[in-house]
Amino acid sequence: IVLCQLEIPMETVLRVADMCRNAGTIFVLNPAPAQMLSDDLLKNIDILTPNEIELAQLSGMDTDSVADIESAARSLCEKGVGTVIATLGADGCLIVNKEHVVQVPAHNVVAVDTTAAGDVFNGVLVAGLALGNSLEDAVGVACTASAIAVTRKGAISSIPSRQEVDEFA
Repeated sequence: IVLCQLEIPMETVLRVADMCRNAGTIFVLNPAPAQMLSDDLLKNIDILTPNEIELAQLSGMDTDSVADIESAARSLCEKGVGTVIATLGADGCLIVNKEHVVQVPAHNVVAVDTTAAGDVFNGVLVAGLALGNSLEDAVGVACTASAIAVTRKGAISSIPSRQEVDEFA
């Protein structure tokens, strides 16, 4: 499993996505900071993890409701993305692919600093998948970890340990 984000050169992201496709390796893209993605890249993304704002920018569609988010995510799946996991902050996540749509609830916490929430979510998601967890289970644990992270100030200092995540859940 390879996880990328858009703080590296786009040509690198494109090459890594192509290499993953050719090798049969799962390619996960956190599209942050948001920018337009080519159709060539979209067809090589197994899992795309935008927040609501990024999803709106990538799809060119509204994301004002769950129905809007589902439609926007489906539009990206129609362009070749395997699964879109829209991160919705306090509303959890919406997993969308050609077969189904699943909403994963968030934990009710008081957010102090959301700086690392997306990074924590993506790291824990990929770790869960690498451990062989189902997508829904990995997303659930990622939601738990990011819920803990937003209750703390800072980026690195907000990342919870696996034990903290297990205890919180």
